[in-house]
Amino acid sequence: MTQQDISGEYLDGYAEILTRVSATGRRLSRDELESRRALGERAAERGCGLRQLVIGHLATTREVWSALPTSGGAPGARATAETVLAATEQAVDAFAEGYERAQRLAVRQEEAARREFIDDLLYGRSDLGRLAERAERFGLRLARAHAVAVAAGPEPYDDTHPVMRRVESALHVRFGERQILLTTKDGRLICVAPGDQDDVLRYFTKQAHTATEGGQVAIGRAHPGAGGVVHSYEEALGALDLAGRMGLEAPVLRAADLLVFPVLTRDRQAMADLVRSTLGPLRQARGGAEPLLETLTAYFDSGCVAAEAARRLCLSVRALTYRLERIHRYTGSDPADPMHRYTLQTAVIGARLLDWPAQEL
Repeated sequence: MTQQDISGEYLDGYAEILTRVSATGRRLSRDELESRRALGERAAERGCGLRQLVIGHLATTREVWSALPTSGGAPGARATAETVLAATEQAVDAFAEGYERAQRLAVRQEEAARREFIDDLLYGRSDLGRLAERAERFGLRLARAHAVAVAAGPEPYDDTHPVMRRVESALHVRFGERQILLTTKDGRLICVAPGDQDDVLRYFTKQAHTATEGGQVAIGRAHPGAGGVVHSYEEALGALDLAGRMGLEAPVLRAADLLVFPVLTRDRQAMADLVRSTLGPLRQARGGAEPLLETLTAYFDSGCVAAEAARRLCLSVRALTYRLERIHRYTGSDPADPMHRYTLQTAVIGARLLDWPAQEL
């Protein structure tokens, strides 16, 4: 079927409307306008181009105009021309309205289907076989391993946010039609990419960090299958949560580099017992446990270098040394002693993970 045949299907009754209107000088009736809108909707649903259809309307108008009987007087001819042109304007406007209405509905339906798929993908709430079938529609082949990167910024983002559009445009220019899924969830930017394409995730990380003006990005490990996407996504979220609790300020967090922390907290009761027994005596200090816990955190984070820890705390080295001596006196463990250091450092990590002493254990 030619383009002309396709256009003709959506011009059904148009010539007759023009002929009738030119004879009476009236405007199009409500039923005539609705018939144009219905044809516009049908054309959009079948994917016909609006430009070609408008050209078809104008060509038909020209044919009808040339076939109209003319009276001898110029004023009458002018009146007929204005009538036909007004009718053409009404008809084309109604047709375009129906076309655009169908397109908006299609866009909303597509967005709803995409959002439903993303929710099912990230939460694993759908049959995995069915999910894999739906994934191909959105450019993913879940038989492969995938990794998920999650970016959090100072404000929540959705799919229409300028930050999302900026990152999406940058990745499209760089990687074209690669099997990448970009979306947002719970106010964060999310990138799902094949696990063997680490360059995609690195570039997403760079763009997201810049676009969010210093936001933090976490990358989960690559895992196979639809369930692997969920696993990687949860690892990335866990890394961001861990960064918040531990005060980790690195712009990029890789779940693979943070595996020790889930291991430490897997037995929460055992960790809580360690924190209470090792650091609990610090509550007896003047000012409470917080200042001394902060001292231990800075000391261990600086590689047990007293001068660097003092600089981070804005203290003199002598003041820092005095605090370390107080910690030794209260806990019985010397932070400078390698035999005691591991227990103290593990307890400090546990305290940060469990939000002690703010939270009772």
